[in-house]
Amino acid sequence: MKNLSIGDLKIRIPIIQGGMGVGISLSGLASAVANEGGVGVISCAGLGLLYNNLSTNFSEACILGLKEELKTAREKIKETQQKAKGIIGVNIMVAMSNFADMVKTSISEKVDIIFSGAGLPLNLPEFLEKGSKTKLVPIVSSARALGIICERWHSLYNYLPDAVVVEGPKAGGHLGYKENQIFDEHYSLEEILPQVVSETAIYEEKYHKKIPVIAAGGIYTGSDICKMMDLGASGVQLGTRFVTTDECDASMEFKQQYLNAKEEDIEIIKSPVGMPGRAISGFFLSQVKEGIKQPKYCPFHCIKTCDISKSPYCIMLALYNAFKGNFQNGFAFSGANAYRSNRIMSVKNTISELMTEWKEKELSLKKK
Repeated sequence: MKNLSIGDLKIRIPIIQGGMGVGISLSGLASAVANEGGVGVISCAGLGLLYNNLSTNFSEACILGLKEELKTAREKIKETQQKAKGIIGVNIMVAMSNFADMVKTSISEKVDIIFSGAGLPLNLPEFLEKGSKTKLVPIVSSARALGIICERWHSLYNYLPDAVVVEGPKAGGHLGYKENQIFDEHYSLEEILPQVVSETAIYEEKYHKKIPVIAAGGIYTGSDICKMMDLGASGVQLGTRFVTTDECDASMEFKQQYLNAKEEDIEIIKSPVGMPGRAISGFFLSQVKEGIKQPKYCPFHCIKTCDISKSPYCIMLALYNAFKGNFQNGFAFSGANAYRSNRIMSVKNTISELMTEWKEKELSLKKK
């Protein structure tokens, strides 16, 4: 089994748990994954809703909520981690209006890694403080996007990504693809991963810095992990697989959506964020299609690209309602493989199963 290094961070199991908002991956799930030797990731999306008891100001509540989640995650790691320090990251969408606040808070709180996508994080390094050890990892959907980021970061900040996540079109939530690309094999993870690996090699050689590539989007089994490693990935990121775990921070009703889903229930939607997204169909999305849902005002101004006059619903409230289990007024984002979920199990057993499947696949390939 390969270890994953991101800068000076040594990750025993090369599995990153994908950031999932609103409220799906918080301190509970993140700390559980970190305690097993992977990277646990807290989603920053909508934390102001979850922590509105701390402040009536959404932006301030987001900052306070992030600090609370990080504190709780670290306390849980201290309780159970014996041999090595668990690694905690945060996921911050570029599209969020409070992107800068969340990045600054993460760095000041000494978060291990910032993962950032839903747009190109072109100015991410400018927030680094002197002596900061927080690693910066952009999420991209093409080699071209990575090249743009590397050129920009190096020219303006003399900095290169500490790693990169390349996310294929089978991922859940918001997708960095046009609708006509999502089911086009030319844009599959299997196609774009080697391209991104080749692109990173150019910058690694030119600037003498290692940039591990982490594959994401549609990875569900240990066999999938093996395939991505064979294609050049140094690690993998999984979101959907971790939703149906005991430690996932979502409500049981949310997890049940995954358990009940059939393959035909998973659809591509148009998000108010301005990007296509993948979700599980249901009552709420049916009402959206019928034109019944329409926000009267914007309570949070949480997404830069959201236009209240054109949005069919408030994405933040819809995801928050789903997190709580209210599917009359919300829906669940999911990856393309959510329908394969058939039971709730612990993070420990999930990772153990993934590792076993991975080793079995490697052995079968060697025998051939």
